[in-house]
Amino acid sequence: MKIGSDIVKVYKDVHIWIGIVCGLMLFVAFYAGAITMFEKPLERWATPPSALAAAPPLEDTEKLLAAVLAEHPQAAGRYAIVVDIAPDQPARVIWSERGDRPRERIEYGASFAADGSLQTERLRKAAAAGLVDRMHRYVGLPLPDGIANILMGLVALAYAVALLSGLIVLLPTLAKDVFALRIGSNLKRMWLDAHNALGIFSLPFHLVMALTSVVFAFHTPFYATQAKALYGGQIDWGQHEAPPTGEAPLPAHELLARVHLQLPGFDVHNFSFLRNDEGQLEATLFGLDERHGTRGRTWMRTGIDPYTGTVDVHDLPGHMEGWSEAVNAFFALHFGSYGGNAVRWLYVLMGLAGAALFYTGNVLWIESRRRKRRGPETVAQKRSARVLGCLTVGVALGSVAGISATIAMAKWLPAHVQDLAFWHQAVYYAVFFAAVGWAFARGAARGAVELLWLCALLTLAIPLTSLAGMWSIGGTWNHRGAWPVDLTALVAVPVFLLLARHTRRRMRHGHADSVWWAGDERGSAWRGRTRSGT
Repeated sequence: MKIGSDIVKVYKDVHIWIGIVCGLMLFVAFYAGAITMFEKPLERWATPPSALAAAPPLEDTEKLLAAVLAEHPQAAGRYAIVVDIAPDQPARVIWSERGDRPRERIEYGASFAADGSLQTERLRKAAAAGLVDRMHRYVGLPLPDGIANILMGLVALAYAVALLSGLIVLLPTLAKDVFALRIGSNLKRMWLDAHNALGIFSLPFHLVMALTSVVFAFHTPFYATQAKALYGGQIDWGQHEAPPTGEAPLPAHELLARVHLQLPGFDVHNFSFLRNDEGQLEATLFGLDERHGTRGRTWMRTGIDPYTGTVDVHDLPGHMEGWSEAVNAFFALHFGSYGGNAVRWLYVLMGLAGAALFYTGNVLWIESRRRKRRGPETVAQKRSARVLGCLTVGVALGSVAGISATIAMAKWLPAHVQDLAFWHQAVYYAVFFAAVGWAFARGAARGAVELLWLCALLTLAIPLTSLAGMWSIGGTWNHRGAWPVDLTALVAVPVFLLLARHTRRRMRHGHADSVWWAGDERGSAWRGRTRSGT
C-alpha cells in the first residue's frame, strides 16, 4: 500500500508519543488483567478459613435465617442465602452491616454449632484479588477511584489512537516486516520486529480492550447523554417483571428448584435479598451459565420474585433483547467470560503479550535514540533515554514484584492486622515505589537484572506461603484444592530467572553505547572493541 512519507511520519509521531506517555500504565493494566482472568481461584486461595461449623443443608436455611434475625434484626434489611458453599463464601446465611468508614460494608456469616446454638463470625474476604483487579481497572494509579477512572478512560482512548496510528505506519511494509524477526547485533531492528509482530497479530484483541475500556470508563455520561437525547431524560430499559408481592418468601430449596425448571443448565451461586420501602423483599439471583458470555468474570445476575420464584430473564445472556445483548457482548469480550477456561488461558497469554508490547515499545524508543560510538571513547546517552530506561524497568518490574508480594502476604496478614485492604495496598505500593527508586539508583541495566531476581523471589514466596500453611506457621493456612495458584506461581519463577539471565548477558556483552550496558559485574569500564549480543 502506498502512503506518503509525510503522512507516515505524522502517524509515527502520534504512535510514539502516545506509547511513551501511556505505555507504562498500560503495562500495569495488562499484567494485572492477565492475573484477574483467574480472580475467583485466587480469591479462594487467599481467603482465610472460617471458624464456622459446616453449613447446614439448604433445606434448613429458613431455620438458620430465623435464628439470625432473632439475634441480629438489622440483617433483615439485606442478606444472602448461599447455595454454592466455598472458602470465600463459607456460610449458608450472610448479611452485611455498615462499617465506620463511608460506604464500608462488613459481612457476617452464620451457622449452627455442634450443640445447635447459633454461631456467627465476621467474614474476612481476601483483599489481594481485589487489589489486583483495581490495578487492572485503574492502571495502577494510587488515586481516588473517580479520578483514576477518568484517567483510565483517557488512557484507553489514547491507546486506541496509538493502535490505529501504528497500523498505518506499518502498512507500507506490512508484507515484508510482519513475519520478520531478525535476531542479531542490531538491537533496534530486533525490538522493532518483536514489537510489530506482537502488535499486528494481537490487533483485534487490543482494539476490543481499548474500546471496551473507554465504554467502562465513560458509560455514565454515555447513558446520561443517550437518555437526554433519545429518551426525554430517562432511558427505556424495556419491560420487566412486576414488583414482588406476597405474604412469605419461598424456602431457599424451593426457589432453587424453580430456577432449575426455568433455567436448565444455570448454576446458582446465591440468592441476595433486600427489603424495599414498602417492606417487601426484592431478590437477585447470582450464578453462571457457561454457554453464554457474561458481564461479570465469573457470574451473571438477574431479578427473581422471592414469593413466586419467577425469574426475570430479561437481564440474562441468551434471553436479552438486541441492544442489551450488544452491551453484554462488550463486557464478555473484555473479561473473556465465554468459552470456559480455554478462553481464559488465551486471554492470560494475550494479556502478557500486551504487557510485552508496551515494554518493547519503550525499549524501541530508547534504542532509536541511542548515540552510537564513533571512536574509542564511551558515549554519554541522553538523559531522556536514561530516565525512560529506569522508569521502564522500575514501573514494569515494580508492578510485577508488587503484585507477587501482596499475593504472598495474603496468608500472613489476616492473623496480624484488621484492615486487610489497606495493608495489601501498603505492601504493593511499598514494593512498587522501592523498585522504581532502585532502578534509578542502580541504572536500567543492573536494576533490571536485580529486580527480575526480586520478581522470582517474591513469586516463589507464593507457594512457599502455602507450604508454611500446612504447618500453620505464623497463622498461615492452606485450602484444599488451591494448588493451581501455587503451580502457576512455580511456573513463573524460572521464566523470571531466564529473563534475568538474558538481561545480565546483555548488560555484560551488549553495545557499550547503550543504556542497557553496564560492563562486567564489577562495573569496570569498557575495554577494547564493542561486543554485540542480544
